[in-house]
Amino acid sequence: MLPKLFALDIGTRSVVGIILEERDQSFHVVDILVEEHKERAMVDGQIHNVLKVAEAINTIKTKLEEKHGPLKKVSVAAAGRALKTEQASVQMDIKNRPIFSEEDISRLELSAVQKAQTNLVQKDIDKQSSHYYCVGYSVLYYRLDGEEIGSLVDQQGTEASIEVIATFLPRVVVESLLSALKRADLEMEALTLEPIAAINVLIPSSMRRLNVALVDIGAGTSDIAITDHGTVVAYGMVPIAGDEITEALSDHYLLDFPFAEEAKRSINQNECIHIQDILGFDQEIPKDEVIDVLRPATKVLAAAISSEILRLNNNKSTKAVMLVGGGSLTPELTTILAEELNLPENRVAVRGIDAIQNLTKEEHIPVTPELVTPIGIAIAAKRAPIQYMSIEVNKQIVRLFELKEMTVGDAFLAANISARKLYGKPGAALAVQVNGQDIYIPGEHGKPAIIHLNGQEANTKTIIQSNDRIELLEGQDGRPGEATVRDLLDDASVKTVTFQGVMHIVEPIVRVNGEKVTLDTPLKERDKVIVETPQTVEQILLAIQKGSYLTQLKPYTITINEKNHYIPDFTSHILLNENPVKLQYPVQDNDNIQIKIVSAPSLQEIANKLDKSLDNRMKVIFQNEEIELYKECAIVTSGDFKLTSQDIIPNESILLWQEINTSPWIFQDVFRFSNWTLPDVASSFQILKNGQTSGFDEEIFGGDHLEIIFNN
Repeated sequence: MLPKLFALDIGTRSVVGIILEERDQSFHVVDILVEEHKERAMVDGQIHNVLKVAEAINTIKTKLEEKHGPLKKVSVAAAGRALKTEQASVQMDIKNRPIFSEEDISRLELSAVQKAQTNLVQKDIDKQSSHYYCVGYSVLYYRLDGEEIGSLVDQQGTEASIEVIATFLPRVVVESLLSALKRADLEMEALTLEPIAAINVLIPSSMRRLNVALVDIGAGTSDIAITDHGTVVAYGMVPIAGDEITEALSDHYLLDFPFAEEAKRSINQNECIHIQDILGFDQEIPKDEVIDVLRPATKVLAAAISSEILRLNNNKSTKAVMLVGGGSLTPELTTILAEELNLPENRVAVRGIDAIQNLTKEEHIPVTPELVTPIGIAIAAKRAPIQYMSIEVNKQIVRLFELKEMTVGDAFLAANISARKLYGKPGAALAVQVNGQDIYIPGEHGKPAIIHLNGQEANTKTIIQSNDRIELLEGQDGRPGEATVRDLLDDASVKTVTFQGVMHIVEPIVRVNGEKVTLDTPLKERDKVIVETPQTVEQILLAIQKGSYLTQLKPYTITINEKNHYIPDFTSHILLNENPVKLQYPVQDNDNIQIKIVSAPSLQEIANKLDKSLDNRMKVIFQNEEIELYKECAIVTSGDFKLTSQDIIPNESILLWQEINTSPWIFQDVFRFSNWTLPDVASSFQILKNGQTSGFDEEIFGGDHLEIIFNN
């Protein structure tokens, strides 16, 4: 005998009981029974009268047991209209911290869920966080430095952020369900959520990437669930449903409510509707007339549903709408709803149990959208049951609503342990000012908390079982920011240079609050730091105490007869990496500086460079003997001192240069430099220059051959 699945759909107007059998990979609907509440025992999906609801449950249980044997366990659903959804985002400063890990992401997600829970509680001041179960959450996006990113694992940046959508269920909804079942002598085998039950059988996971709305129109409320991006992104409810249509029929034709409900249900099966009003008159009314009467109420229902869909879906229509529940059979509802949402008519459709894959049924069970949710509850209870588990968190007993494989993080949410406790606080930043710019040295990041599960180290993603013991040792706070002057300088601030073959370390000149300090000086809050970094050749020489060389690098200039002369050959020069440069040239790390010192020149060297003559020397041949002729051409004085050709002339000297003996050499000048004398007895003679007849007053030049020849 195949095992039977017993499920209950406890609605506003009635309770539906269903018996299913699992056959291989399919399900078979064996029996369905509907029992209406005797009075208003349910309001907006929450049990208000446990005794009356238990009475209806017991009636169904008794009738089904007569046909199918004892029923001890049952699967039920919490109404979707009781669910609360909330979005929240959190940011984390990740600058100068280790690479993001899976555990970091998990703790960030928990922080976002707790923020969503806090946002929910703030909307209802009578509630506390402990009054809600988190029944699931989805990550909408991760961002790194403001840009959306697929995953934060192994990422580094300045700020990480995450946004989640979380769903919460009031604990009172679950507790009242348990109480009603207990009074009917039933044990809750599994719990699911009505929208999840319907979605699981109509919209498989592969379809949830589509933006689709599922609307379960019951008697008192219309429950809405929105799918997108592969998950259920929002739940909602409007307090308008099938009863409003029934009331419109009752008011117009003066019908008792039960008779109006019966007439409404017959509209889709008959061309004429038989009614009996409160005065006892019977009427046969054409179907089209009844639909015209109901149209205003149908428009109100469609407008309420479309308005909530737009609100839940960021003020835009979904791609399609699926309708289930008895109220979905309201005539013209799909057409009017399509108009309200500006959708084609074929994008809004009623879905019955025939749309459920791998489902068979007994012949007497109708194919109707009213049964989608009850069947979904039974199937969901088998495929994805939700159960309770008890966990000890820091010696506190916590009951968890088990929607999935539960983790340590879920236990922390249930125990209201703040995500802030999972990390120590970051240390305070150190604020200083460097060259007029504010600099903040972050404090040390807090250390993560240590988690023990049954005495073994664990993390927030570790799977837990009922009766597990969790201990949380809070994370340690980080140390405040601290730094020395050296920590604020980049590598280019300290240079290694070689000067005249000797290596020097060149550090910047630093003043803190006006006082000169070393690079290893620790900084305090609000210190004002001035950093002067030597950059040029001149600044480097001063920094390594070689400023005396600067005087030797002045351009060599002298003043002669009040006229300035710049002589580059007598100027010392700088070589940077063997290339000539000026004092203002920038120096890089590991550069080689040399200064080529040029000694001050003599007066003769200056005369040579300026193409001036201090004397006039010339050699000639006289009487076959080489004779050098010499005469002083200039008198050079510095102040009151006459200078010789070998005197050293310092830079920036002022000279007076007087030229003398400017007349050319003539033949008779050789007699002053020659030892030759005239013979005692002289006859006539002949004067020759280079073999040609000449005279004693004729101009001569170096290299001339001079002769005096006597005649015999």
